[in-house]
Amino acid sequence: MTDVIAEKVARLLPAMIVQRRDLHKHPEPGWTEFRTSAIISKRLSELGYKLTRGKDAVVKDSMMGAPSDAALKQEQERAIRQGADPELVRDMEGGLTGLWADMEFKGGKGPKFALRFDMDSNDVIETEDPEHRPNKEGFASVNHGAMHACGHDGHVSIGLAVAELLADMKDELKGSVRLIFQPAEEGVRGAGPMVDAGCVKNVDIIVGTHISFQADKTGMIICGTRGFLATTKWDVDFTGKSAHAGAAPHEGKNALLAACAATTNMHAIARHGDGITRITVGRLEGGQGRNIIPAHAHLAMETRGLTSELDDYMTGECRRIIEAAALMWDCSYNIKVMGGTKSGEPTPDMVEQAMKVATSMPAFTEVVGIKDFGASEDYSHMMSAVQANGGKGIYVQVGSTRTAGHHNDHFDFEENDMVVAAEFLVKLVRSYLG
Repeated sequence: MTDVIAEKVARLLPAMIVQRRDLHKHPEPGWTEFRTSAIISKRLSELGYKLTRGKDAVVKDSMMGAPSDAALKQEQERAIRQGADPELVRDMEGGLTGLWADMEFKGGKGPKFALRFDMDSNDVIETEDPEHRPNKEGFASVNHGAMHACGHDGHVSIGLAVAELLADMKDELKGSVRLIFQPAEEGVRGAGPMVDAGCVKNVDIIVGTHISFQADKTGMIICGTRGFLATTKWDVDFTGKSAHAGAAPHEGKNALLAACAATTNMHAIARHGDGITRITVGRLEGGQGRNIIPAHAHLAMETRGLTSELDDYMTGECRRIIEAAALMWDCSYNIKVMGGTKSGEPTPDMVEQAMKVATSMPAFTEVVGIKDFGASEDYSHMMSAVQANGGKGIYVQVGSTRTAGHHNDHFDFEENDMVVAAEFLVKLVRSYLG
């Protein structure tokens, strides 16, 4: 029997590759996805979706780790120079780049099925290696310091293909679909402000997708991911008092030593008996010169926990230690939350359904049920919110052979695998709404 969906999605492959390469060439980090979001908005409008954008899709007061207003303005201007619709960009002023798109199907009442696709790039300088395919074929990043090194350019292209295929099936399905395009997944900053804006309100079923990652070869699929680590990202600033290190060290308040004391003691927090916990101070900066008592110090850190409660334990201990270190060195401190997300677990019966769909597709030669993630993903915040309201959710990893690990400057993936991902998602939606 002819597989109509497989045939339709295969015809979309050339356009998907063109779209992916355009996005790869013009990467935009979290909260600056102005060009990317404008492209998505324009295409979804053409397909007949009802869009929710800008201030209606992102709660500004919930945003974490956003660039300065000046930096955002520069990114907006760059997006317009690189071809983004100026009017669409203006609607996203302040970094409000998230959006979702709804379509109701003519088959009648049914579930609301949401699919999430992330849009942002990484803070990575792409390799200049002439053998790197984006260099060889002319689609390497032109935005210095930014690179799609995690496959989110592919995710957007998959999402737009899914949107086109589902719009073409409007008369065949019942219920509705919501396509969520999320900013700032890197640093786990974007899901919360979109959930606060209502992106998963009344959603019955939600699916998140990632190309490759643990499914690191073409033909493999992981239908359920568990063990998402809840995480919190902080920037901490210590403020003391500068003084002459030789003549009057007693007049100073050493902020750098306060930061060092906090760093070493946070890494000594007792691991929790109920599950995995993590602490990392990834950056520590401070001081002005060798003969000046440092008046300022800054550290960038994160905690993680197998559950949200375990992450709360870590942040509580960190806050106590930071306060004590500041008191020890007679300094003040300020904590700024830069990102964070909840833990999450897949809905078992939905994993089973995803496995049935995957097994029916010849492209998948290795179908895995559930695999532990052991890292954090912003999508888990959306999935947890849906499940808390009685809904279902899973996170699927679609296999793709890659040239290097995620977040590596040589990263690239097999573009033909985008077709397989789009086909799977459409068939999964049909299995619930058909």
